[in-house]
Amino acid sequence: MHDPQPPYGRQPNALRAVLGVSGIIVAGAAVAIVAAVGVLSAVMAKTIVTPPAQREDDTRVVAVDLSGGTVTLQRHRDSVLSGDYSFFFSAGTGHARVGEITARTRHTVTRRILSLDYGDLAAARRGRFSGWLYTGPADLGFEWSDVTVPTRIGPAPAWLIPADAASPSSHWVIQVHGRAVRREEALRAVPVFRAAGYTSLLVSYRNDGDAPASSDGRYGLGDTEWPDVVAAIEYAAAQGATSIVLMGWSMGGAVVLQSMTRSKDIGLITGIVLESPVVDWADVINAQAMDRRLPRLIARGAVLLMGSRWGASFTGQAAPIDFGRLDFVARADDLQRPILLLHSDDDGFVPAAGSRRLAGRRPDIVTFVPFAQARHTKLWNYDPARWNAEITAWLARLPEV
Repeated sequence: MHDPQPPYGRQPNALRAVLGVSGIIVAGAAVAIVAAVGVLSAVMAKTIVTPPAQREDDTRVVAVDLSGGTVTLQRHRDSVLSGDYSFFFSAGTGHARVGEITARTRHTVTRRILSLDYGDLAAARRGRFSGWLYTGPADLGFEWSDVTVPTRIGPAPAWLIPADAASPSSHWVIQVHGRAVRREEALRAVPVFRAAGYTSLLVSYRNDGDAPASSDGRYGLGDTEWPDVVAAIEYAAAQGATSIVLMGWSMGGAVVLQSMTRSKDIGLITGIVLESPVVDWADVINAQAMDRRLPRLIARGAVLLMGSRWGASFTGQAAPIDFGRLDFVARADDLQRPILLLHSDDDGFVPAAGSRRLAGRRPDIVTFVPFAQARHTKLWNYDPARWNAEITAWLARLPEV
């Protein structure tokens, strides 16, 4: 006996057809999503390791009153900060220093113009905030000279600013700037170190626009730049330095930490100062993805690409980045020198969470100084008295070599 035909005998075939089409659509959508994640991860990875040709002007100039000495700017997280700052305008062709906030509205902030160093501010339409303040060592009013540090890939220019001639010293500080900026970033630290008897060496490193480029022209996020800082240590020693403090700003913090743990001879290093530092790049990249409202999967994909040999076809790197080696929360036990760590909880680029975790793991050597709302690498600008006092006190506690 044959089984009876089901009612509506054509339905199973029709249902199978519908399900088949649906499966194709779902599979196609999944492939499209995976492809989109891959593309966005590749774009993010390449952006991180590629030195930018030019910084973006992200602040609108609303009004300029040169006779009254004020400029009115678009209001955002940086332009409302208290303190004195650089304002680069018109694609870097102009520079002014701005200070006190004289007025605020819902959309604008008016600040006092401290100086107009170059460019036509009255004609400017857009610009960008910076913590630099000083445009070169001459602005500080101290004796200084251009020097060259011999590195593996060629001569790297540096600025040498001696300690006070009245009290010459063999104590040196080597200043290491961050990603996408240059030596000018660290000029703010020269006066406090000089007052403490330190000679300052402000260095350049591969791919920063001053030092020679590497063969691939890509950042290594500290994983490849550290030999240039080791070369600076050797230069300082040859010039008579008997004790050296390393200071790293932002990505420069990652470079300094690599230098400290990968150099064969760190006997001269007495301590490390970290300002808004990267102590775990994976953490920073995740935070950057969240800030741009991107899924964490894209950040993980970017890390995977930068950390793998096959990812080089997308990023242009000559060698993969070892992100495990860059994680100094996990590697806290490898650090063997006193560390002064300054970071703002309102950093906006490099989360302070990593710094807090490192300080929590190594309270025996880490002095953590938190700021509340100073933003990224602008702690000195926001509260110079506190910043200087913390560094002065920490230097006084360093053991003699």
